[in-house]
Amino acid sequence: MNLLFANDRAGAYPQSYYAATATPLDPLPALKGVERADVCIIGAGYTGLSAALHLAERGYSVIVLEAHRVGFGASGRNGGQVGVGQRIEQDSIEAMVGREDARKLWDIGLQARDLVRDLIVRFEMDCGWKPGVLHADWHARDVPHAHAYAEKLAREYDYHDIEPLGRAEVQEIVKTRAYQGGTLDHGSGHIHPLRFALGLARAALAAGARICEKSLVVDIQQGTPAKVQTQQGHVTADHVIVAANGYLGGLVPKVAAKVMPINNFIIATEPLADGHVLARDVAVADSKFVINYFRLSEEGRLLFGGGESYGYRFPDITRTVRKPMLEVFPQLENTRVDYAWGGTLAITRTRLPCFLRLGPNMYSASGYSGHGVALASLAGQIMAEAVAGQSERFDVMARVKLPGFPGGPMLRSPLLALAMTWFSLRDRIGL
Repeated sequence: MNLLFANDRAGAYPQSYYAATATPLDPLPALKGVERADVCIIGAGYTGLSAALHLAERGYSVIVLEAHRVGFGASGRNGGQVGVGQRIEQDSIEAMVGREDARKLWDIGLQARDLVRDLIVRFEMDCGWKPGVLHADWHARDVPHAHAYAEKLAREYDYHDIEPLGRAEVQEIVKTRAYQGGTLDHGSGHIHPLRFALGLARAALAAGARICEKSLVVDIQQGTPAKVQTQQGHVTADHVIVAANGYLGGLVPKVAAKVMPINNFIIATEPLADGHVLARDVAVADSKFVINYFRLSEEGRLLFGGGESYGYRFPDITRTVRKPMLEVFPQLENTRVDYAWGGTLAITRTRLPCFLRLGPNMYSASGYSGHGVALASLAGQIMAEAVAGQSERFDVMARVKLPGFPGGPMLRSPLLALAMTWFSLRDRIGL
């Protein structure tokens, strides 16, 4: 079974708050017959759309193949948080790649945040950039480390936008007794993710890219040119960019060995009274291994994400997410849930993204591990540069050694489920 079709109606957006509050593009025709392009891109999420935009602006002919609709996957379903840096802390990255490349990875992470903000401004996207992401610590023992890390980033990476917060300061912003302190990153932000994806698509189309919806890719034949086969036709192209992330399936085994799809879920409550859960309009992500993340919508709904699954079928989403939501906000016990949806993202074992050169004319980027709004957008720009012969940033990302999942694609789901069950247990008993 393919995750592309396991939980969703073909060619339709999920019944999410985001889909209900975005204006989609008119349906774009599927690929039929034989087409030729300089670059064929697989996937119309942030990565593929950003690559299409930046390549089209360089004068390349581009065809994007999307199995469903523009922004159908994680790009249109996520928590909307736009962070800085990479998914894991710089201490861990330094140990993996050394100080020099760690600094380059940090700078690339900043460039990712800046790119999102710049694209929103340049194309006048109505996706509501709002500054501020609060990282809330569940345990008091974690707070000193969070504050020390903020100091390290200021001292060694010249990043001075993180404000350390004590227990009372966090609880003044987040109306719960669950959190014992944390940090507020004023340089990060949050957006309406589907509107951003649609804005990227409109910009790419205006620049001359072609997007084919309902065009499931079934085979890729490498060569010069390469051939990308769909159910109703194929594209021959000088370059191929694989940008399918958690919905890639087994199309490219080399990527599937290093990138693991997991499902994550979000609910949207009825509109809440001002200050009922958040006194400031910031996004929040907490320190649990199975992370809780939340923010307010334009109408004051709480958009709360939590819970994960590793199989094909989604569970009862409302029940799955209400449980962690009520652990944080017990005052919402009788609050109505108006929307509930899930989606598939992709992680790597190190939580750093997977950049691969699959051949002399074929590139892939995926595995953003929950940090994809910024990094996926930049990955598209980086791969566009690589196609144009400017591969410095791609090579920095590709130098990161990513171990595969034990047992390969067949065993990665049960093994990861076992590991995540253990970490979830640690969260519950406070280890």
